[in-house]
Amino acid sequence: MYERSCKTWKHLIRWVLLLVFLVWTVFPIFWMLSMSLKEKTDILAIPPKWFFLPVLRNYLEVFQRGEFLRGFFNSAVIGVFATALSLIVGVPAAYALSRFKFRGRNNLQFWVLTTRMMPPVVVLIPYFLFFRSIGLLDTKLAVIMMHTIIGLPLVIWVMRGFFLEIPGALEEAALVDGCTYWGAFIRVILPTSLTGIVAVGILSFIFSWNEFLSALVLTGYRAKTAPVAVYNFISFQNIAWGPLTAAGIIILIPVIVFVILVHRSLVRGLTFGAVKG
Repeated sequence: MYERSCKTWKHLIRWVLLLVFLVWTVFPIFWMLSMSLKEKTDILAIPPKWFFLPVLRNYLEVFQRGEFLRGFFNSAVIGVFATALSLIVGVPAAYALSRFKFRGRNNLQFWVLTTRMMPPVVVLIPYFLFFRSIGLLDTKLAVIMMHTIIGLPLVIWVMRGFFLEIPGALEEAALVDGCTYWGAFIRVILPTSLTGIVAVGILSFIFSWNEFLSALVLTGYRAKTAPVAVYNFISFQNIAWGPLTAAGIIILIPVIVFVILVHRSLVRGLTFGAVKG
């Protein structure tokens, strides 16, 4: 009886903690959604209005701005290409670091890890000067290259862990059957680690979609991304809270839909990787 009571209390405490965490996580999104559906007077009302007549005026104002739609399209293009480049370069690099022993491998792995610890603003000015010297400022190519450089260490380090979990016997069997190392990588290792590739690809795309600082510095008008376009709703005179929150919800929707569609692969990839050796 005592053990059953303890289990019940532990179960109840666990659910209470999960509920508190859920409210803490979801409430900002709920608040932003409610603000995007309010009139300006309701947004600034004190105390806040919990019951109001929803309006779509803020969303219409956002869609009427061609600059935001251009930024939305730029973010999609930049996110797709930056993710693809990060995977194309990072996955083979992670495989080489996990399988081959060479001089300086540990130092190289540590250097890849430390690049994630470095604040992006440290390298942003040199890259700004570099892109300006070659005429790539305010282009999608510059932002794609920057996002690839920033996201590449994440791909390499995460995929290295996946490859370490794959038994070496799989490659040995492929080599015995006549495959080269490259053939074994393409035909055996990649299909086996597909869940990890999907997971790290999702993380890379979300990073590129939400990234603000480098897109703000490297773009002007043509290549401006959606997060930078949202910043235009803030001026030195006032803040257009309605359109600002509406634009935030619009940017949030593709990420939520994308994660919902692939959440099984994301969870599977981040929990148990490919094959337990």
